[in-house]
Amino acid sequence: QVRVVESGGGLVQAGGSLRLSCAASGRTFSNYAMGWFRQAPGKARVLVAGITSSGANTYYADSVKGRFTISRDNAKNLVDLQMNSLKPEDTAVYYCAAGAYRGLSTALGSYDYWGQGTQVTVSS
Repeated sequence: QVRVVESGGGLVQAGGSLRLSCAASGRTFSNYAMGWFRQAPGKARVLVAGITSSGANTYYADSVKGRFTISRDNAKNLVDLQMNSLKPEDTAVYYCAAGAYRGLSTALGSYDYWGQGTQVTVSS
C-alpha cells in the first residue's frame, strides 16, 4: 500500500507559476513510477507529466511541454510538478498517482494509488 498526498494548489493569474508537491508513504517509493494527472470539469482525467521510478525518464503532454517540469526525490519520497506560464486552460483538479510498473504509461489503469487531488485555478 502506498499513500500519496498532494499539496500546493491554488488560484493564480495567467502567466503565473505554481509548484505542486506529492508526498508518498508506505512501500518503497523508488519502486514506483509517478504521474501527475489532471481533470477539468466535464473532461477525462489525463496524464500531464510522468517520471520513471529512477527519475531517469520523463513524459509531458504536448499541452504542457516547455512549461511544466516533473521531478522526484527518492530519498524524501517526494515528487513535484513545477508549473510555469500557466494558462486558464490549465485549470483543473490535479492528481498524483503511483504505479508499480516499468517505464512510463499514460494509462490511468497503470497507476495503483491515487491522491485526493488539489485544485488549480488560473484566472485570465
